[in-house]
Amino acid sequence: MKIKLGLGKTNMERIADWCGGELYDFTGESGNSFEYVCTDSREADADTMFVATRGERVDGHDYILKAIEQGCRCILCEYVPTNISGKAAAYVVVENSMDAFAHCAKGYRSEDPLLSVAITGSVGKTTTKELTAAILRQKFKTYCTAGNFNSVIGMPMSLMEADGSSERAVFEMGMSSFGEIRSMSRTATPYVAMVTNIGTSHLEYLKTRENIAKAKLEIGEGLVDSGYLLLNGDEPLLSDHYSDRYETVYVGHDEKCSFQIWNVRVDEKGTSFDLRIPQKMICDLRISLIGEHFAYNAAFAAAAAYLLGADERNIRDGLSSYVAQGMRMNVTDKNGVTLIADCYNAAPESMKGAIDTLAQIKVDGKRIAVLGDMKELGALSDDLHASVGKYLAEKGVDRLFTVGKSGELIAKAALGAGMSEDRVEALDEELGAVAIAEKIKEKIATGDAILFKASRAMKFEEIIEAVFSH
Repeated sequence: MKIKLGLGKTNMERIADWCGGELYDFTGESGNSFEYVCTDSREADADTMFVATRGERVDGHDYILKAIEQGCRCILCEYVPTNISGKAAAYVVVENSMDAFAHCAKGYRSEDPLLSVAITGSVGKTTTKELTAAILRQKFKTYCTAGNFNSVIGMPMSLMEADGSSERAVFEMGMSSFGEIRSMSRTATPYVAMVTNIGTSHLEYLKTRENIAKAKLEIGEGLVDSGYLLLNGDEPLLSDHYSDRYETVYVGHDEKCSFQIWNVRVDEKGTSFDLRIPQKMICDLRISLIGEHFAYNAAFAAAAAYLLGADERNIRDGLSSYVAQGMRMNVTDKNGVTLIADCYNAAPESMKGAIDTLAQIKVDGKRIAVLGDMKELGALSDDLHASVGKYLAEKGVDRLFTVGKSGELIAKAALGAGMSEDRVEALDEELGAVAIAEKIKEKIATGDAILFKASRAMKFEEIIEAVFSH
């Protein structure tokens, strides 16, 4: 992970000042300024500060010597290893590298503050982020968090990467435990923040949906005074939130919502809906994503962009211009077969939403689902996988393939809910992508629609490639 500093070079004296660390400078005439930041020693060089962090498997301090041998002169670390004694480098030593780096990002950006929106939620964060940026770009030069830079180290790097010409910024914030969203929000100090939904991802670590809601709501702690916190007005866990420091604004179908979703319509090419904003109704907004649940993502994006200065035309044009990227709910034609690829991540809520899309899409042939394991669901994992199988059977999907141990629970529940045995097949992931693909290809014909959905760890992109290769 490496970024170029958006506001130009800085130096280790300022790093020490921003994070309160101790500076030990042995660079001499070579200097201790830098223009890039990285967390991977393989990307370190003479113009880069290497941030040495400790992970569950790897300790970045073990690679400081390698970074120095590649020319790196600037190190942010928790201790200086004995094997680099005498090396010409500058070290800022801190108690916790990740916490210190967050302070550095905030300090660096304080010279040119950004008017920004921070986004979290159990599912749909990235789609909402991209839709928000698409709207804002109709009127403002907008920076948007790239890829999966949504962690306690990635988000601060995004903040430092935004250049001085950016007028607005959109940051995504993910988490797995308490305190992570708080840290990122306090670093970014957004003008608008949002919690799009509360699902069941991270139950393995947080145990209850109430705890997930509590962790997500930490995003309000970094809001600027008189900012806005957007919450899902249809989620009971979020329906009674108040702060005297910022304004709480609700988005959803409920009549209390300031940004209220109306008249959702889904067809084979996308989703349309109406949105009531303060003092006005905007009719016939359109996105190319297929599924009622995407109206929520679009409504949150419209609300955030509106509060950051976008108008009705910007909202309409931004939403209509959006095209899904990569493995996130991408609908394409593959030689007469409609492929719905949604394999970047999976939770019960997004799994059921993808099944809705499959059920709603217009097809001449069969509707086929290929579903795999969902991760990080904790003690409720078996029940949640079973709930997906039952839901799929109720939606009338024609054929189901599952992959993985937990996928077997989806298949079993689908059978229990009425799907016949000749329409359900549970496949062992140990077969490998090619063998699994061959099983699936036997049942596909022109005119069919096929959904692939699983957690990223299942590597469904390899199965998709094998299915549609010639």
